[in-house]
Amino acid sequence: MKVVAFNGSPRVNGNTAQGLKIVLAELSKEGIETEIIQLGGRKVFGCLACGKCRETKDNRCARKDDEMNSFIQKMEEADGIIIGSPTYFSNVSTEVKALIDRCGYVAKSNGGSFLKGKVGASVVAARRAGSTFTYSAINFFFGIAEMIICSSNYWNLTLSRDPGDVQNDAEGIQTFQTLGNNMAKLLKQVR
Repeated sequence: MKVVAFNGSPRVNGNTAQGLKIVLAELSKEGIETEIIQLGGRKVFGCLACGKCRETKDNRCARKDDEMNSFIQKMEEADGIIIGSPTYFSNVSTEVKALIDRCGYVAKSNGGSFLKGKVGASVVAARRAGSTFTYSAINFFFGIAEMIICSSNYWNLTLSRDPGDVQNDAEGIQTFQTLGNNMAKLLKQVR
């Protein structure tokens, strides 16, 4: 089994990345292969609503001027998907929004089969507020894709601003560890 995690923050080692690593460490302890993909700060564009993916039916976006198709392929190949995002003005980063929109459109245009039944989890970092909207945006994507949404003992978020602040958020760390354990258990049940 494999879980792919997307760091939607442009900070490669920021709180979102550190939160993802906490979750992935728990999955690794359970023998699940993990991979983290740096999405934030990468060249990705929004959906053009061209509808070509409905015509080609090849599980790919017709747009070829960025790396999105490689990210879609990673999601297609994974058993579990984690999307991590910082909270930017009460929502996901622009890179995460592009991933959600384009992967979602491609999946729906191709019958949704390559995401259906996979396990999805969100990881959110916020300085103070707005994080529940970010959490919801990611989980709305998982829900419409007919994925199984994994939860924790609290919303999957940390209150942290400066890189490394997540390490001072004991409740956030515990939430992410529980999320990793729950995701491992769920993956073993559905796969």
